[in-house]
Amino acid sequence: MMTFLLWLLLFVLCWPLALLALLLYPLVWLLLLPFRILGIAVDGVLGLLRAIFTLPARLLGGPRALRG
Repeated sequence: MMTFLLWLLLFVLCWPLALLALLLYPLVWLLLLPFRILGIAVDGVLGLLRAIFTLPARLLGGPRALRG
């Protein structure tokens, strides 16, 4: 909602720039999509590595902080 209100303000102040932003938004979103997918993959790999490295402590009954 805040983004829409900011766009309306931009439309009132400078309508050509607001229309350009409206037209370029889907293009920018498509260009950034591979980086989002890469971020999700890297987050998954790091989560897996964290689980692998903390597994011995979990099995041996380490601190309760590792159980959460």
